Amino acid sequence: MKKAHVFIGAIIGLFILFSTGCQDVKNDELGTLIVRLTDAPFPIDMIDAATVNIVKVEIRKKSEGEEDGYPYITVMDEPKEFNLLDLRNGVMADLIEMKIEPGSYDLIRLYVDEAGIAVKGYVEPFKLKVPSGPQTGIKIFIDPAVNVVGGLSTELLLDFSVENSFLLQGNMNSPAGIKGFHFKPVIRAVNNSTAGSVEGVVVDADDVEMEGVSVWIEQETVITTASTDVEGYYSMLGLPAGFYNLFAAIEGFETDTIENVQIVEGNCTTQNFKLSPTEPVEEE
Repeated sequence: MKKAHVFIGAIIGLFILFSTGCQDVKNDELGTLIVRLTDAPFPIDMIDAATVNIVKVEIRKKSEGEEDGYPYITVMDEPKEFNLLDLRNGVMADLIEMKIEPGSYDLIRLYVDEAGIAVKGYVEPFKLKVPSGPQTGIKIFIDPAVNVVGGLSTELLLDFSVENSFLLQGNMNSPAGIKGFHFKPVIRAVNNSTAGSVEGVVVDADDVEMEGVSVWIEQETVITTASTDVEGYYSMLGLPAGFYNLFAAIEGFETDTIENVQIVEGNCTTQNFKLSPTEPVEEE
């Protein structure tokens, strides 16, 4: 009998679009920067809200031969709060839209001054400490650097691994066992212009859509995770082109593994799952 491995949590994605104009004037050195948020961190049957307050965003242009690169450019300095439970499976919310110079950018800093989680059954939400977030910002290195080219659009996805960033203290099997959370952000940067995505539906043996199934994708290690909605749908964004192994699991069913799923640059791969119930353990 296969053991079901269930991942709790998902991702937040910060979607950034760099684009530059085609006019041959000085102002056309500037492009447009758009940042969006996506996905939710925990099973919504236990959580009422998961909020993050972003107060400032900075980016840095790469500089050859200078270790620290160019000075940071502030691209947002107005507080914006998001309930991450509203953003799942590819749904995104706008964070930034502004002009930006073309060039190579290798680092982004996010300033988060507050994060909180409201658990069902609790009167007050858990307020989380943000280590160095409001002071020095959360540094996200872009490797390789993302290039903004005149006349073209470039997209950058910041994949915020919530399962590694929102660390639960206590027992997650019931709201009464939850003692609190620690906030230690883990974020990866992906050039979305050269990445792909995967989506699909998970059903049971009777072809009934399954909610709350953990889906994750691996290439030596886990790249990112998702959780199916009420229609059994999942989506994972910002995947560099290549071949991956894809998994789906939920308690009471055998883990389904699909090997060598191809992710193609600029395309969305469809991969569905059909899960079989686990066989009952025979008592000797």
